[in-house]
Amino acid sequence: MIGRIVASAMAALATALVAALAICSAAQAQDADHPKDKTLVVGSDFGVAPWMVRGASGPEGFGVDMIKEVAKRIGRPGVEVVDVNFSGLFAALFSKRIEFTVNPLNITAERAEKMLYTEPFFATGNGFIIRAADSMNGFEDLKGKQLAVNRGTISDTWATANAEKYGFEVQRYDTFPDSVQAVITRRAFTALNEIPTTVYAASQNKAIKVGFKDFNGRNFGYAFRLDDTAYRNTVEMAIECMKKDGTLVKLYEKWYGSKVDPGSSISTIFPGYGPPGFKNYDPTPHELACK
Repeated sequence: MIGRIVASAMAALATALVAALAICSAAQAQDADHPKDKTLVVGSDFGVAPWMVRGASGPEGFGVDMIKEVAKRIGRPGVEVVDVNFSGLFAALFSKRIEFTVNPLNITAERAEKMLYTEPFFATGNGFIIRAADSMNGFEDLKGKQLAVNRGTISDTWATANAEKYGFEVQRYDTFPDSVQAVITRRAFTALNEIPTTVYAASQNKAIKVGFKDFNGRNFGYAFRLDDTAYRNTVEMAIECMKKDGTLVKLYEKWYGSKVDPGSSISTIFPGYGPPGFKNYDPTPHELACK
């Protein structure tokens, strides 16, 4: 009898030790992937104004200011933004070339199966750029036309799914500016991208305008590897604090030149961690610890 008790206790102890070692191993892996004393390395496409574009002294834009502030709040000494075409972004993430994504990345159910997202922090939808002299009143105006997209984006996904329904052909380009150039040179009738991106592009070029806006409830979030829960939570906490003190709203007004709509995800703090309604969302409440 005593032998059984001893054996049972030993087995329980062994199980506890294995669990403890697993936790320590995971923590060590997290530290190795996100060294506190080294520059934060993240990835984004530089061709999406005013989110992130090449400036005289490096990348600049809303996305740059935002990630610099996040890095400061989580205690990293600086930021390196790696320029990655959207089509190669997830490969860079999963291979650990970057720590997480900082481009305007839509939160989707399919992507949430493969990666962790922060909570939403930027509302968006479909924006259709056309030449200034043309007009577009709705999807029916796409019939028989050429539609240009940035390869691999949610715009590409939407175009692929709806090409037959609305009767248009899809042209795919590696960067957003290339898709806009296709419209200007009449190779395409319209270039599809996120609403804020198209509005800004049209404000910078009199040859084009936003012909149609399809607000559909989409949101942007940062994306992490599936085993990066703790660090995702750390970054999300910084984002929530930036919402609480108005930092994100100020950055939006600075770069997009307009007021934030009431109830927008750029100022709304969501419960738990991650995007509500998607896989890997953690509804556990937490208290904000803002610095």
